[in-house]
Amino acid sequence: MPTDDRVQLYDTTLRDGSQMEGISLSVEDKVRVAKKLDELGVHWIEGGFPGSNPKDAEFFRRIEGVTFRHAKIAAFGGTRKPGLTCEEDPNIQSLVHARTPGVTLVGKASRFQVERVLETTPEENLAMIADSVAYFKAMGKEVFFDAEHFFDGFYDDPEYSVLALRSAARAGADVLVLCDTNGGMTTPRLVRAIEAVKRALPGARLGIHCHNDAGLAVANSLAAIEAGVYQVQGCVNGYGERCGNADILTIIANLKLKMGIDCVTDEQLRRLTETAHYVAELANMAPNPQAPYVGASAFAHKAGYHVAGIMKDERAYQHIDPALVGNHARVLVSELSGQRNLLMKLEELGLRYPFTDEEIRRLLQVVKEKESQGFQYEGAEASFELLVRRTLPGYRPPFELEDFVIVERRRAHRNGDVSSEMLAEAMVKVRVGGELRHTAAEGNGPVNALDLALRSALLGFYPELESVKLVDYKVRILDSQAATAAGVRVLIASTDGTRYWTTVGSSTDIIEASWLALADALEYALVARE
Repeated sequence: MPTDDRVQLYDTTLRDGSQMEGISLSVEDKVRVAKKLDELGVHWIEGGFPGSNPKDAEFFRRIEGVTFRHAKIAAFGGTRKPGLTCEEDPNIQSLVHARTPGVTLVGKASRFQVERVLETTPEENLAMIADSVAYFKAMGKEVFFDAEHFFDGFYDDPEYSVLALRSAARAGADVLVLCDTNGGMTTPRLVRAIEAVKRALPGARLGIHCHNDAGLAVANSLAAIEAGVYQVQGCVNGYGERCGNADILTIIANLKLKMGIDCVTDEQLRRLTETAHYVAELANMAPNPQAPYVGASAFAHKAGYHVAGIMKDERAYQHIDPALVGNHARVLVSELSGQRNLLMKLEELGLRYPFTDEEIRRLLQVVKEKESQGFQYEGAEASFELLVRRTLPGYRPPFELEDFVIVERRRAHRNGDVSSEMLAEAMVKVRVGGELRHTAAEGNGPVNALDLALRSALLGFYPELESVKLVDYKVRILDSQAATAAGVRVLIASTDGTRYWTTVGSSTDIIEASWLALADALEYALVARE
């Protein structure tokens, strides 16, 4: 079905989002993100600032050979510099060389910014805006004018800020984008400014670009759309400088599911969670589990009475069907759980053994006792599944751990320097069936040595473990007041290339906690259902 054209989705993850601390996308990463955004149904993708760095310039060369089904590419840059013509300005010319169908020009819409930061006259700034927009319109491009600091400027000097918009509009700008550049605008003040612009420039197409410094970026973006704004800008997962930009995924879900605006198709909406995780992976950022709609915890239920409610009707504690956005509901098991949590979790895991009420009560008690010892199963569902399997009649573990020893020492170099490198060696005893294997391995630290020694013992019996990789290792201090005597919880994330799972170990000894989590990771790989 065709999508609703009342709202235009404009993504700036590849430019504004990549300015977030800790993010550095390669050219190949940027191309892959652009393709994923096209699949999502975004209308415009801001590819970067070709005049700022060679990587962005290379991206525009690469993207020319890519065919998109939905999206168009825009290059971003500033208006011409004071005292230069567009033909003389190298940044303007970099936008020309980007050869994109659209150009986004950022210009000052605040008298304060013009005089104190840009250090030019208000009149010259207006001429810079008009000249730059007209230059690209003469080339037949779509031109979006990003009115930088518009809202702050409007409340300092509304006449000048509107004049900046009018200069862009008269020069032919297709959309006038009102930017809350510092991210501090409250929703009522933002809406009042938009209404004033609509009165001053009737018929102009407006856009909105919000930062999240006051925690209002998504709310302000939605309020702007309700006020009649046409284009909404944002970044995947809310990435962006300082506190980030408006999260375009949250905006899309709210537009379609809450406001009845079909900005994407149903099929595209189901890609929302996939897109969030895909971009996070390329950006090397941990996904936010509490992210609306797409987070792992967005539809996770822990309180017993919540679970009791969703067992009767999922709408009791879910505002939407999570499948609409490609997510799914989860039941958490913890010391706060009731028997219903446990029953639903067992069903979710596919463990359909006919437990009696007494067995469920005992299992729940075991969970609570283990959590009192520092184990936590909310983020380690593989260890929870193993805990349950081990209570089932007839369960035989694929291996049993008899013992392990860790030796750490300095390795002397030929030049006699003994302080530059530590060596860890692990020796393990493992029983598989009736056979006892005793193996040793050196590793980069004790956990790596344990992993290598355990695999050495098991690969002859279970060659499929060759594909299992540990992808994350986390340590949590359980009682910071106890200092070095504190217990620790270790979480290990693993994958075999198709599945991902997390296991947990807890002890006052970090090596023992790691051993327990590591052993669970390999046991789960062997016994879990496909």
